[in-house]
Amino acid sequence: MVADRFDRFTWRDTYEQSAGLRDLAEELARHHNHTTDLLTDVFLTAYKVGPRLRERTEMDLSRLVNHQIITSLMESPEFAGLRRETAGDPYAAAMAVLAQAAALRRMLERTRDAQEQAEGAERARRAAEDAATAAGEALQQAAEGTTDGTSAGATDGAAEEGTAPTPTPATATAVRQAIEAAETAEAAEAAARQAAQAAAQALAAAAPGVRAAARNATATAAGAVREEAALMRAWGVAPGRLERMPFDERARLAERLRTGRLAEWAELIGRFRQMAAGERARKVENATGELVGVTLGDDLSRVIPSELANLGLPALRAVFAVRYAAGELMLYDSQGEQATGQGAVIACVDTSHSMYEAGPGGVTREAWAKACALALLDQAREAGRDFVGILFSAPGKIQIFRFPADQPAEIPQVLDFAETFLGGGTSYQTPLSAAGKLLEEEFNDTARTRGDIVMITDDDCGVTEEWMRGWNAAKHRLGFRVFGVAVGTPRVAEADSVLESLCDNLRTIEDLTDVHTAADLFRVI
Repeated sequence: MVADRFDRFTWRDTYEQSAGLRDLAEELARHHNHTTDLLTDVFLTAYKVGPRLRERTEMDLSRLVNHQIITSLMESPEFAGLRRETAGDPYAAAMAVLAQAAALRRMLERTRDAQEQAEGAERARRAAEDAATAAGEALQQAAEGTTDGTSAGATDGAAEEGTAPTPTPATATAVRQAIEAAETAEAAEAAARQAAQAAAQALAAAAPGVRAAARNATATAAGAVREEAALMRAWGVAPGRLERMPFDERARLAERLRTGRLAEWAELIGRFRQMAAGERARKVENATGELVGVTLGDDLSRVIPSELANLGLPALRAVFAVRYAAGELMLYDSQGEQATGQGAVIACVDTSHSMYEAGPGGVTREAWAKACALALLDQAREAGRDFVGILFSAPGKIQIFRFPADQPAEIPQVLDFAETFLGGGTSYQTPLSAAGKLLEEEFNDTARTRGDIVMITDDDCGVTEEWMRGWNAAKHRLGFRVFGVAVGTPRVAEADSVLESLCDNLRTIEDLTDVHTAADLFRVI
């Protein structure tokens, strides 16, 4: 690949940071030659904005196999799709190299004979060059010896008498050596041509297999890079943030997201966040003030022009007054929904043992609840509101994660919130008391009221009368709302349940694969 100093520096820097690249280079070097150069070129094809391959005639014979592999990769139909994900991103380009490791091994094995032939041809070419150089030097020495002999003969008068100079033994030896060197050079050149032809034939025989492996390699790499990008998007990691992230930190984050329970939740979390973003867009589309028709009423600020025209005619002013008094003026009708919350959004997520049970599609109640909570985190940040995640189970067993609106939501903290599972029984008083205390602190610090608490649980439990009186008093004083989501079991949302009595708005979610069942929640928070 044609590369400038900046490209080479980027490769060296990435290589030094990636243990995977170093291990791969070391492994391939044990069995094949020039593999570090090959990995460099594979990286540059993915990284460079406008990759350009050198002409075949510019390459050493020993590098023709590498040239064939890179050519096959760049001619693959999947190559353009891969570059859309990797161009300009050293991490993604390095990931593409590692994703192609297995295919590179197969291509190098298939071209082993061709590589041996090419290296033999390169040795023969160099031998021919050395032989040609030696022949030239021998001819030069012979010429110099003849010249010296002629000069010496001229001193004794032989040249003046027109007789040929007598060659000295040294001159004859030089001439003979020059002839032998020329013959050697000619033979070496013929051997080099023959070796180059054999290498070309071996490489041509391996080319179909290399092209097939290259196509699989680029398809695999493109899929791996797209999958990781989708995984990052699902967890709310913006591309700009990824670019600023150090290589090793980004690699650890990707590994954490690919393994364990987080990998199983990525699709659900991504769907929840997309749904919530769609509901936010609907709020904008149907914002208060958008005209959707004509209605009747007495709001003078929305009277249509034809009604106002009646005021300009003295005979119709009385008619206008009568219609106004009866509330029958024709008005522009507007439609919209506005969030009423101003304080923090607090998601109380049940992490008792029963939440670990899998529902339809293998989705656990815990996964659904935390996906909903992370979408609420996005909702709060879009509205400039603080977000608090409270994980709870048995009495006194809670863990609180705070995400202030004026600070970025750190990815490790988000993942810790998603991964933490407490286990045990269920207590409503513990998380709701903590939520009320947080809203009280917010009111005392900033005078903000009207926070929103979302209780996500699959179980029902009792509360004491004394606690209930204090809860109602705090709710009246701070003006917060309580939303309830009964996950996976309808009995929690029955009319006589404790959760129903605690919540202003309660919904039951039985189909855990349908994220849209909670859509209305994101239109009012």
